[in-house]
Amino acid sequence: MPLHYISQKPRMAAKNPPLLVLLHGLGSNERDLFSFAPMLDPRYLIISVQAPLAYGFGGYAWFNIDFSKGMPQAHIEQALQSRQQFADFLDQIVQQYQPHADHVYLAGFSQGAIMSYATAFSHPEKIAGVVAMSGYILKETLPQGSLTPEHKKLKIFATHGQQDPVLPIFLGRAAADYLRTQSLDFDFKEYAMGHEVNQQCFADVKQWLDQRVSDL
Repeated sequence: MPLHYISQKPRMAAKNPPLLVLLHGLGSNERDLFSFAPMLDPRYLIISVQAPLAYGFGGYAWFNIDFSKGMPQAHIEQALQSRQQFADFLDQIVQQYQPHADHVYLAGFSQGAIMSYATAFSHPEKIAGVVAMSGYILKETLPQGSLTPEHKKLKIFATHGQQDPVLPIFLGRAAADYLRTQSLDFDFKEYAMGHEVNQQCFADVKQWLDQRVSDL
């Protein structure tokens, strides 16, 4: 595999289980969001992936971000390279585990949300839906020209903290505005929290993910 990962097998056996891939944020690692895994629907095969760039103190990054100018400035070349690495990784995961072709989901926090958006917009045929927590859309990762029918099939749930000091709320709202203008199937919720996933936010994320597989 091109990227390191940890996994939780489905707790409810299925030949082709739904797949949920977790993408952590800047400076974290694959064990961060994996703490959610035992609380999600038992039908999911859950993969939590480690970003490719070492970030110190046991942390990793999908790309570097410059915060020195007030607003976060992403290293676009690194983001595009990581997007390709992750897309290749996803192909190998699908080949190895044979998940349900119509139920492959990404859930990312912060940088992981940015990468989830980027992957979904560049490879919509690989993904059924995205949970984007406390992230935003890098315009450089959007497709050139009009969105395709494959894009229109995507289901997206975005969350953001109103007091987020790292990626301010207007970034999340801008992503929601873009999704709205493209007539995509999405829901966006704000919470009285910072750069985090509080109890209510997680409850909503869990409900959204569980609903995706309720009919399987």
